Amino acid sequence: MIEGLLNIIYGLIASAVFVGIGFLYGRYKERKKNQGSPLENYPFYPFSLDAKKMLQFDFDKFNMAVSFLIKSKDYKAGKQLVLIGEQNNVRQILNASSLDNYEKLYKLYNGNKVLDDSLQFLENYKRIVRLIGDSFPDCGIEILLHNLSNPSKALYHIKNNVTGRNVEAPATNLVMDLKRRNSNKEDKLNYELNIGARKFKCTTIPIYKDDMGIVGAICINVDYHYLNEEVRNNPELIDKFLDALCKTDMVLDENILSKSEYELALQGKRHFRDF
Repeated sequence: MIEGLLNIIYGLIASAVFVGIGFLYGRYKERKKNQGSPLENYPFYPFSLDAKKMLQFDFDKFNMAVSFLIKSKDYKAGKQLVLIGEQNNVRQILNASSLDNYEKLYKLYNGNKVLDDSLQFLENYKRIVRLIGDSFPDCGIEILLHNLSNPSKALYHIKNNVTGRNVEAPATNLVMDLKRRNSNKEDKLNYELNIGARKFKCTTIPIYKDDMGIVGAICINVDYHYLNEEVRNNPELIDKFLDALCKTDMVLDENILSKSEYELALQGKRHFRDF
């Protein structure tokens, strides 16, 4: 009786050990699968600087990278190359032979999952864009989210539309510009755009994903002429602008001031420049 019970216990322990080993081995394989070197560590990183030190997509290096990563698996570099390929619309540009190789690479590194993961990663940013946009309604301030895994249909979400674009509008030059600025350690902050009679103050904030590089961007576009020519010179529009800017949906009992500012507020200080 006791011997049979001990055999059962030993069997359960052995099963648990084998399950544990299997689990750890699976985790090890998964980690190994995701290990690798960043694509920029390879000599065929598919971007190069031209004579003006502008970062340009290099199709020859891209094709070299595709060939190498088909033969020698590197999941980190391979997934990055898939994303770069989609970002630069290589399907529309590569010749038949090169495109066939790229399709092999895309399948080898599960390209659909790479793009789906990037899209899922951007979902929280979509919520951020929506909520910030709702905080500045009808103010001439547009905020939008680009999904840069597909530049030909990049515009993923938009609030307070002032540029007239729709979801899935292209942004094919944005990826290259952000990559160039990143390589030069430049921010794309507070820049001016003049398009015909239109003028905008803009900010572009790149979104990076671990091991994938740039996958998206949040852009803020201020309709300069509307604010400077219409709102500034019309008291009624100024009131409407300020009402929209100060509009709230609820009242909360919450302190966001420092201890010293809190004490001054209790004493009657009304704003940050009230000395």
